[in-house]
Formats: sequence, structure tokens, C-alpha cells
Amino acid sequence: MINYDFPYAYENKLYHTLAFENQARGYKLYKASLDAGFTCPNLDGSKGTGGCIFCSSGSGYFTAAPEVPLEDQLATEMARLRQKDPEARAVAYFQAHTNTYAPLPRLQELYERALRCEGICGLAIGTRPDALNAETMDYLKELKECTLLTVELGLQTIHERTARIINRGYNLQEFMEAYKALKIRGIRICVHLINGLPGETKQMMLESAAYIGQLRPEAVKIHMRHVLRGTPMETLYREKKYRPLSRDEYIRLVCCQLEVLPPETVIERLTGDGKKEDLVAPLWTADKLRVLGGIDQTLDRWENWQGRYFAGRETRIRDFLNREKRGSV
Repeated sequence: MINYDFPYAYENKLYHTLAFENQARGYKLYKASLDAGFTCPNLDGSKGTGGCIFCSSGSGYFTAAPEVPLEDQLATEMARLRQKDPEARAVAYFQAHTNTYAPLPRLQELYERALRCEGICGLAIGTRPDALNAETMDYLKELKECTLLTVELGLQTIHERTARIINRGYNLQEFMEAYKALKIRGIRICVHLINGLPGETKQMMLESAAYIGQLRPEAVKIHMRHVLRGTPMETLYREKKYRPLSRDEYIRLVCCQLEVLPPETVIERLTGDGKKEDLVAPLWTADKLRVLGGIDQTLDRWENWQGRYFAGRETRIRDFLNREKRGSV
């Protein structure tokens, strides 16, 4: 049942989708993922070593090898996209590792080379808050005046204990300083949130979502923490020190998170997966369509939608947790 009071309803979705944005724009905008050869301050020793405990390849699971020239990577991506949409246009998605972690001249060279590639009409830059200095952000402000630009910031959780467990390497204050600096410059921000991190309760995950909602970012990506081969997370899982969320737990949790996010925030992702050959657990994350369908059905059954309880988020979170305890959600 569609709630027609929700201004962003589209294709039976009760949350603000990229499809709604594409309709408003008049054409579908894709992402062409690439690996530009960056590293990470949490890998090279400047902030830490080993990276986050769930990271196997800098989050660029579906990118080409960094040795492949940027132009060739984007040409391959555009050819793939145009097999299903001959008119495809895309933003170049600097995805793998920390894509502002280099001197400014190097960043300028890479970003501007990408923008010169055929079919590319913007940039999405995945990075960390501790790899954004004023000089880089001033340049990004100039870029956003002439092209589509999104900076994707990994927050994952607001809880400092969890951040230490996952070896994130920066604190909430550092995140907020970068977030505010980007906002002041008028740069579009997409914040990443991860559910199912080690040691986190449902209340903690809902608190992270509510906190992000108060920031009113332009976009949010919500991920399920999956376990990949060769990571410290796999060790925790094998030693029975980590239990992933079940599919039903995840679906109910995400629906409540959507209810406490502002309706104008675009939801760019509602689940996540790695390479299937590297996926250890939970195996249900490989069936994204079933997860997304479950979210649609649950929102419809609850007669709720994104942002319905944005103003009353504390009451909604308390009610959800009480109902979870009773098994009546």
C-alpha cells in the first residue's frame, strides 16, 4: 500500500530511492567503479596498519586492478553499462581505498582525467574524514561548480568502542569536523552506515541511524556487515566470537532506521555484498532482491515510510526495541 503523503514514493518504494532522483533528473545516472591506485592511512602506518577488520580489498570489490589505466577502466565500465542501456551516462566512482589520500596535484590529475572520459558526467569520491584537508576540500568546492560531485564518507557507527574494535582509525569528532567542512562548501555528502558490527546491539545501530538523520546528509548507504575470507572478521566468526544478523533481523532493523531518517535523504543502498566466492557469512546477503523485497513488504505491512518518525525518533526506537523483545514486530 503506497502512502501518497510521502513525497518521494516511486515504484512502490516507501523510501527515497535513486530511481526517484533519476526520474526527476530525466535520465538514469549510473556509477562506473574504478580503482585509481590509492592506499589508506589505516594501511600505510600513518594512522594504523591492517585496515578495518572487515576490509579485504579497500571496499573496491568489483573494480579492475589498479594497474589498469583509469581511462581503460572507465571505457570497460561504460561498455558494460551500455550493453543494457545504449544511452547510459555515469559518474566515475573512485571506490577502492581512500580516494583523497594523495597530494592535491595528483588528485586534480586523476579526477580531471576521469571527467574527460566519454560518457562520464560527474564524480563520486569515497574517502575517510581524516584524509580531507582544507586545500583538497577547496578544490572539491571548485569541482562541484562545474560537474556532479558526491563525497562518500564512511562513518559506519557513532560508537567509539565499536570504532576501536573494527580498527576504524578515526573518532566521531574527526568525522564531524570533515562533515561540517564539506557542508560549509556546499558539497553533496553520502554517509555510510554498517549494521551488524561486532558487539553492537540493535539500539546502538538505531542510535547511529538517528544521529546521521539529524545531520541531514544528501544521501545514505546502509550496509550489512558480511564476513569475507582472509579478514580478521573471518577469524572472529570461525572462533564463534561474532554472530551476524539474520535476514529477518536485518530487514526489521533497516525499516526502523528508515523511519528515523529524514525523507529528503536519498537512500543509495540498503544492503551490501562482497564477491560471492569470498563470502563466508551470512549467505543470505548474496540474495539482494529478496532482502529488498522484504524491506518493501515490511514497510507496507507496518504502514510506515522513510521519515515518518524523524521528529519522534526517540519514542519510535524505544517502541521498536520493546516490540523486538516481545517478538511482536
